[in-house]
Amino acid sequence: MSKQQDFWQEEKLWPDVPPERQIFCNRTMNMRHIGAIGFDMDYTLIHYHASEWEKCAFAHLQKSISKEGFPAENLTFDPSFMLRGLVVDKQLGNLVKANRFGYVKKAFHGTRPLTFEEQRAAYSRVLVSTDEPRFAFLNTLFAISEGCMYSQLIDRLEEGAFSRHISYGDLYDLVRKSLNAAYIEGHLQREIMADPARFAVPDDELILTLQDLREAGKKLLLITNSDWNYTNFMMNYVFGPHLPAGSDWRSLFDLVVVSSRKPEFFSGNSRFFEVVNEEGLLKPVTSGLEFGKQYLGGNAQAVEKLLGLSGEEILYVGDHIVDDILTSKSMLRWRTCLIVRELEKELLAEEAFAPCRSDLNELMARKEKLEYIQCQLKVLLLRKHKKYGDPNVGGRLVTNKLAELKEDLMNLDEKLSPLAIASGQVYNEKWGPLLRVGSEESYYYAQLEAGADIYTSRVSNFLYATPFAFFRSRPKLY
Repeated sequence: MSKQQDFWQEEKLWPDVPPERQIFCNRTMNMRHIGAIGFDMDYTLIHYHASEWEKCAFAHLQKSISKEGFPAENLTFDPSFMLRGLVVDKQLGNLVKANRFGYVKKAFHGTRPLTFEEQRAAYSRVLVSTDEPRFAFLNTLFAISEGCMYSQLIDRLEEGAFSRHISYGDLYDLVRKSLNAAYIEGHLQREIMADPARFAVPDDELILTLQDLREAGKKLLLITNSDWNYTNFMMNYVFGPHLPAGSDWRSLFDLVVVSSRKPEFFSGNSRFFEVVNEEGLLKPVTSGLEFGKQYLGGNAQAVEKLLGLSGEEILYVGDHIVDDILTSKSMLRWRTCLIVRELEKELLAEEAFAPCRSDLNELMARKEKLEYIQCQLKVLLLRKHKKYGDPNVGGRLVTNKLAELKEDLMNLDEKLSPLAIASGQVYNEKWGPLLRVGSEESYYYAQLEAGADIYTSRVSNFLYATPFAFFRSRPKLY
């Protein structure tokens, strides 16, 4: 057998890509019509051990908040308590998870779950919405430490440990401000740069993925909010050892923009500065942009002009549902890809739960059938008692059957209850899966669906899809 024949027999050109490595589609997109692809860096091109990164951020938060005179000492970072997509209710001091329509389905006050009665009293007439200033959305992995700190400070506030009064909203603003300061002042970046192996997660397929895209004729852009020194260091660390001698990470990209100040980058007209050396020396850009150079700041309109492309010819890939995805989509009509790293663990957890899910679905189908029959019998009794309809239908036989159905439904509920609870704890014991709340889609999923044309767990999943893929949305049939 020749080598070529062996290839066709042993290699799969129709690969069995596992679900956690697939690219999912909300709006049909032909990659052959995409002329340029922009990438965010943190949690997009470069992934981190979120628990390590956020533990570091949590420690900086503790120091900063303690200096402000608030009791943040001895708090413990617990990443299992948090989930991307949760919402802070600054008015009531709660963390909540809502369905796609904004109805709150789970809620914690501090680290204590609200009872059903408490939750109903608080949210029966309240809808979570991005238009409401009382709500803050924890939509990135960077928010894990923020949510952990806020919930534990709420506990301390309710215990009377605060020496002065502060509202729930002001307490959240304090946490948010302290975390922003840690990023702006570079504390976290310096700690990561001192020990990048502790934080960065390698992806051996990433370089080949980018090479495929570029050799297929796509212009590749790096557009990140991180500054030049941190970007250059981390990209060298992740990509440098795997590139040919004499080339560096910049050879993979046609244009690099750092300190882009997204989301303003997509809507504003800020000036560009060229980064002219390794130390980050800047000079103003007085003419147009040029391929193969590095810039600071700027705006997306100038990038479109350089590319000679606009709107649906440009794909932007990022992990922030608002700053990366919704803004570029709404302002420029760029195509969008959301990176959701948690998809991998969530889909694996759903796969492991599949046998129980099958049992749950079978029991629910049985329950729905019995409930339907129960409703039909009840209306027969109603007609009998109110003396309308057929007077010969109803009576003791119907009453006895209703009693049997009631007992059957109670027995079904006993079997359903543990399965339903387990279903709600898939991926995260307290909050359940990222994209679902109970049997409904989550509010985070609704944002994802509204903004992301496609979504996937990591950039290197394009390696399996190839630069020539035609992503087709699938109709939802109810």
